[in-house]
Amino acid sequence: MPRRSDHAGHRLPLRKSLLGRMLAVSALVAACSVAATAWLAVQTTSGAIEQEQGRNLAADTRVLDTLLAYAAEHPGWQGVGATVDGLADESDRRITLTTQSRAIIADSAGSTPSPPPLPPQASAVVDPLSVAAVTPGSEAGSVTVAAPGAGGEPRSTSDRVDPRAVGPFRLPEAERVSLKRAADAAVLCLSRFGIASDVVEGPSGRPRIAVVGNDPDRTRSTRCSMDALDRPTTTERKALTALNELVDACLDRQGREAVRLDLDLSWNTAAESRSSAAYREPTPMPAPGFPRTPVPTAAPADGVDGEAPVPAERSTARPRQAATPVPGPALPPDSENDRDIASCVAIARQEQLSSYVASPALLFISDPGGGAVPGFELSSANTAKITGVAALVLALTVGASVLAGARLVRPLHALTGAAQRMRDGEDPSHVVVAADNEIGRLAAAFNDMSAHRARLEEQRKVMVSDVAHELRTPLSNIRGWLEGAQDGIADPDATFVSSLLEEAVQLQHIIDDLQDLAAADAGALRLHPQAVRIDELLAHVVAAHQAPAEAAGVTLDVEPHAGHDPVPGLVADPVRLRQAIGNLVTNAVRHTPAGGRVVLRVYADRAGKAGQDAVVEVADTGTGIAPEDLPHVFDRFWRAEKSRSRRTGGSGLGLAIVRKLVEAHGGTADVVSTVGEGSVFTLRLPAAGPDPTNTAA
Repeated sequence: MPRRSDHAGHRLPLRKSLLGRMLAVSALVAACSVAATAWLAVQTTSGAIEQEQGRNLAADTRVLDTLLAYAAEHPGWQGVGATVDGLADESDRRITLTTQSRAIIADSAGSTPSPPPLPPQASAVVDPLSVAAVTPGSEAGSVTVAAPGAGGEPRSTSDRVDPRAVGPFRLPEAERVSLKRAADAAVLCLSRFGIASDVVEGPSGRPRIAVVGNDPDRTRSTRCSMDALDRPTTTERKALTALNELVDACLDRQGREAVRLDLDLSWNTAAESRSSAAYREPTPMPAPGFPRTPVPTAAPADGVDGEAPVPAERSTARPRQAATPVPGPALPPDSENDRDIASCVAIARQEQLSSYVASPALLFISDPGGGAVPGFELSSANTAKITGVAALVLALTVGASVLAGARLVRPLHALTGAAQRMRDGEDPSHVVVAADNEIGRLAAAFNDMSAHRARLEEQRKVMVSDVAHELRTPLSNIRGWLEGAQDGIADPDATFVSSLLEEAVQLQHIIDDLQDLAAADAGALRLHPQAVRIDELLAHVVAAHQAPAEAAGVTLDVEPHAGHDPVPGLVADPVRLRQAIGNLVTNAVRHTPAGGRVVLRVYADRAGKAGQDAVVEVADTGTGIAPEDLPHVFDRFWRAEKSRSRRTGGSGLGLAIVRKLVEAHGGTADVVSTVGEGSVFTLRLPAAGPDPTNTAA
């Protein structure tokens, strides 16, 4: 009795069904669409927001960066008015600079007529010694302006000093020219070694060598001298000494050991200075006027402990000849000491630079008409309109999704029911194909699969019946002979034994054929390819079948090759190939009447997909095959004579084995036939080439 599925006729809950998922997705899409529509409506209906969205935030950032540069390079704000007016003209904004007590330093609006009052919240604080990554203007009506570094790169949160504030580290013209000359010489030397580089000047005027490709390690194998760039100048040494004294004074107040600062503002304690093996790179501190990105440091110019280290600006610096540098914070015993030193270095830098930069000032960026940038305001009427439109869009989307989902799910339910009936053992049912769309094509594919499954099931039943019949015949004969011998009817003489052996051989032959077909179906058919001369192989086949052919009165021979192309060579399994061609010869002799002829021929065909093919034909002058039977010739257990008599046919497996063996060699098997005239079986095999001894093919 067919097994009934527990899920037959059972409807999935809405949350698990395709319709439910479609509704959820549609609702989500609708919600996103509504949100996007509402946001667009807000942007369109709010004039102030639309006006300020048209402003370029980069221009506001440029205003702050320009004023930071002015403050970093000037000890006061005298003369900043021209800069403020120029920035206001470029940005079409009112720019006002005041002291911390809101005393006007410079105002692009002028003093007459009386300018509008300033906004209550400053846009930013211009302080080159304490630059924040983002200004603290978080209240409504303020403009948030990011403060980039000198090159526009994001600012580290621990680096508060503007890189353009170099103070006493700024080099005079003579030292700049001297270092520039040394840098140009180093670049010229590197170019002789095939290393492209360039000279980049920092805010302090010190040049550094930038290697193209950002790979400074390539310079280590060169003999280019860069000692002049490794040592600080007189100006830098003087400024570094003053900074070191300020740092030591700070450390002394905290009870810490004095340190020796390098030009890149890394430090060594007294103990570390006495032992080069104890070298480690502390927490990076930005050197005055040097790039913020870490670059390798170099060894002292001549290995003397008192020499100054290489500045961090040089990307071509050579590493210290000591242990591998380890960042300071990675060492737990010194982490607190390193933090105290870093704090003192930062305090000392601000103290040293305070007399070289302008005092902190408040920056106001506002509308030329006065007041801060308008905030987001939405009236109650606009809110109601947006809510109504959003609800309408959501309702329409859900309604359309319900209709589309129902039309989509209906054929899927039909497919599911048909599949469950097939699983339960019922006869396959045909699903109606309603339209030529994805679901319709799925239904058509299901119908094809169902029909194919029905054909396979029918073929399976027929094959089981045929196998039982083929095995029953020899087994029945063997049993009959043995029972006759047991009853004394048949004498166990030589003829008796020969008959039993003949039936056993026939039974073994059927089993071997079935085993070959099973191996071919499983892809486990083992081949032993080697170079084969096809003409010699055909001669061997003819010689092996000559006696049965003569007994049947059939002429069997090989037709000489008469084509212009040489006989193609093959790389194939000779045993399997002889088996395939032998099956064709046996079949041809069996169905050719006395006086007929069976001819084997081989020729080259250049129309093959992979170049030249070797074509083997077995032609006979037998009874032929009816056109309606030709598609089934290579089917298993198929025989034109339906009685399946041993006198008129074999087991029906020979031609099926031929096709499997040829396909295992990458070839094809075909047949053409005319009733009353004969048949031609064609094997097309990929050739190895005209030279059959070429085993590399």
